[in-house]
Amino acid sequence: MKLFIRLLFFIFGLVIMTFGVCMTIKVAEIGVGAWDALNYALTKKVGLSIGKWVMIDGAILVIVNALLVKRRPAILSLFTIIVIGSLVDFWLMTFFELFEVHGIIAKIAMLLVGILIIGFGAAIYIQAKFPQSPIDNFMLAIKERFRVNLMMAKTIGEITALIPAFLLHGPISYGTIIITFTVGPAIQLFFPFFEKLMVRLQAKY
Repeated sequence: MKLFIRLLFFIFGLVIMTFGVCMTIKVAEIGVGAWDALNYALTKKVGLSIGKWVMIDGAILVIVNALLVKRRPAILSLFTIIVIGSLVDFWLMTFFELFEVHGIIAKIAMLLVGILIIGFGAAIYIQAKFPQSPIDNFMLAIKERFRVNLMMAKTIGEITALIPAFLLHGPISYGTIIITFTVGPAIQLFFPFFEKLMVRLQAKY
């Protein structure tokens, strides 16, 4: 039963988180997160869907992460990134195909709500303690390899994606800065509640 609860948190959290990610992608004109900007640019320049590029990035990062920490590749994290990429494509090709967002106020509002939903979903999915996505592992690998704090490791990881996204003319703008500095606090906002909920459910079942 405990495994079922963890799986429920994992899937439900990723469904919500990717919905929030797609909200920010829908208003890409005002900027999206670093990795989303890179995947958006690759889709426009090369082809394939954004979700497919999420998976490709993840597969590459699995190898990079293993080289950084000099350990075996975290193959199971591929499962997480495949789920994330598939859900991103699902939301973009279904729900988010149904409407357009017009006006700067509406776009900023959608971006901010999207960030809150990302934080909400991520706070749920993290509780499952299943393999993290290769992007999350990339930050941890940078921290371990270069002995920097998490904030510095996150910044290095974001820059790693921002540089090629910029060169490929990805959607980098003030929205990118907003996302970079608010997703973490959004996760922290919801994390304690779902941490306590997981403990209660596991104790009960």
